[in-house]
Amino acid sequence: MNTTEQELKDLAEQLGECMKAHGMKLAAAESCTGGWLAKIITDIPGSSAWFTGSVVCYSNESKHSLLGVNESVLNDFGAVSGEVVLEMADGLFSHTNADVVVSVSGIAGPDGGTKDKPVGLVWLSWGKRGESVYATPFNFDGNRESVRKQSIKQMLNNVLDLLVCD
Repeated sequence: MNTTEQELKDLAEQLGECMKAHGMKLAAAESCTGGWLAKIITDIPGSSAWFTGSVVCYSNESKHSLLGVNESVLNDFGAVSGEVVLEMADGLFSHTNADVVVSVSGIAGPDGGTKDKPVGLVWLSWGKRGESVYATPFNFDGNRESVRKQSIKQMLNNVLDLLVCD
């Protein structure tokens, strides 16, 4: 099933209501989604009440310089790994006042995949300040746009589930 822009918009609006109800702020670190999550959120009037912003850190250099991801972690595990998205999340907590963070790094395709890390592999991290931060791999099907949309949908759903939002 294809994820639509409307689905993403609806989920983002639902998340916004939930974030406001909890009095919390969200920040994101985006690699393979290239700021698309931030676009979906900032299309919502008033989202500045609950969204602090997004760091688009596409290259390893920007992951290191903007979020403090350790170069040895990038070299040892690769950008598309649980270790890296967890460090991206830690960087958001260090550099923002966000209560909740999400981070994403993946291989959207059409090339760049390997046997161990195929096209469609996306690592997501999400969590609340001072609590557990999760990192989970997902394998999405489809073309580049589809993988990116599915990643955003999963990120939004992960935060909704974390906050126990209706």
